Amino acid sequence: MLEELIQYDTNFFLYLNNLGTSTWDGFWMFVTNKKSSIPLYAVLLFFTYKQVGLKKTFLILVSVGILIGATDQLANFFKYGIARLRPCHNPDLDGLVRLVKSSCGGKYGYFSAHAANSFAVAVFFGNVLKDKFKYIKVLLLTWAAFVAYSRIYIGVHYTLDVTTGIVIGSFLGFVFYKLMQLMAAKLKL
Repeated sequence: MLEELIQYDTNFFLYLNNLGTSTWDGFWMFVTNKKSSIPLYAVLLFFTYKQVGLKKTFLILVSVGILIGATDQLANFFKYGIARLRPCHNPDLDGLVRLVKSSCGGKYGYFSAHAANSFAVAVFFGNVLKDKFKYIKVLLLTWAAFVAYSRIYIGVHYTLDVTTGIVIGSFLGFVFYKLMQLMAAKLKL
């Protein structure tokens, strides 16, 4: 059964990855680049500060820093623990993967830290700002979905890598949001 799931995942990845065209490569490389999200983070920080003030914003920044660190380390733990080759490193897929970027990245890919981090941040800030901005959750989750899909498009993660990253990132984003709320209440912020 596990082999069937892996084969289905491989086939689905190849289907999605090969939908790409050179016309869209630049767009998806922009989306997948971590630095492309800096303006979004700056806007989120600004809106957070305006809504909750300096002290709580500082608590939120610390929470997000720990959240991203935890998500990254958990992704690395799984990558080296599971040791599933990235599709672009898999010799069985040589010539089948459409690798858009100049290098494949690390040897292992389960699960996608990009997907996990983007969904963790989206869920966290979506909850922080939900009372002030009606559609913020939808906008942030859409952004996170684009980032997650970009990993398949450029050829560095299987769909299961990305899906697992989405689930784990969303869960951790919610847990850290709740922990931040508890800490804010304790500190009376």
